Amino acid sequence: MTITQLQYVLAVAEYQNFTLAAEKSFVTQPTLSMQVQKLEDELDILIFDRGKKPISITEVGKKIVAQAKNIVNEANRIKDIVDQEKGYIGGEYALGIIPTVMPTLLPMFLKTFIKKYPKVNLIIKEQSTENLIRNIQDGHLDAAIAATPLKIEFIKERPLYYEPFVGYVPKSHRLGNASNLRPEDLDINDVLLLQDGHCFRDGVINLCKTPRNFQEEHFQLESGSFETLVNLADENLGMTLLPFLNTLELDDEKRKNLKYFENPPPAREVSLIYHKSELKIQITEALRDVIASIVRGAIAFQDVKIISPLSKN
Repeated sequence: MTITQLQYVLAVAEYQNFTLAAEKSFVTQPTLSMQVQKLEDELDILIFDRGKKPISITEVGKKIVAQAKNIVNEANRIKDIVDQEKGYIGGEYALGIIPTVMPTLLPMFLKTFIKKYPKVNLIIKEQSTENLIRNIQDGHLDAAIAATPLKIEFIKERPLYYEPFVGYVPKSHRLGNASNLRPEDLDINDVLLLQDGHCFRDGVINLCKTPRNFQEEHFQLESGSFETLVNLADENLGMTLLPFLNTLELDDEKRKNLKYFENPPPAREVSLIYHKSELKIQITEALRDVIASIVRGAIAFQDVKIISPLSKN
């Protein structure tokens, strides 16, 4: 039994296809199939039921796959131990970021990080919270940046910053003359929301006065863009809420429509999340230090009220 064989088993288990598993493992399909077959012969069991399409995992195979994940992770940890001992911060590092954070945060820290740690090959992927969690569990992401708390058993959360919500309220809106906002002022029926699946949307719904039978009956909006929400608000179709960092990009005219909440303002917690196995922790810590130091200067709010996303996200 070898680590390579276990890696091939994990690939087949994930993709449920020998050809695709071989492609993702950068080997030929016959090579991968032969190694998996050798492992099955050695153990005298079948890990995969090849008679079904897609390929399924046998009951004993499920137990072997679960253990193989642990073994491969622990094998990878050996290289981590050596890298940490040498003080080496480098290599490939896959980072996922949720869509409502990516456009504002990435330009703030990326140049600084790659300049400070040129040996790190940073691979950045924009994904929903649900996909981030799954890819961290499957080992396709080393870490991610997401709204927390998530409270998932296999994930560690390290808060990076607390980002206040800010109202974008046109003058014609019923709250257009308010000096400050309060959560109880908000009515979900005139708040423009991101499309379903965004955790920021869920945080806003959690904050607002929301009837149990709430439905967006006036029109259906399928947008993942805060810019679109701002433009719709300018057309007097409602107000919207923005993360604080997004307000820094608005021009002077649009900034006149910003309304801040009374203290403590509602806010979302944005964290660096990663698997509890803490693989590549030296890169994770370096990334966290860079981001936290940069964002700390951009967000001056100290006392905030954390609005968590709804439990489904």
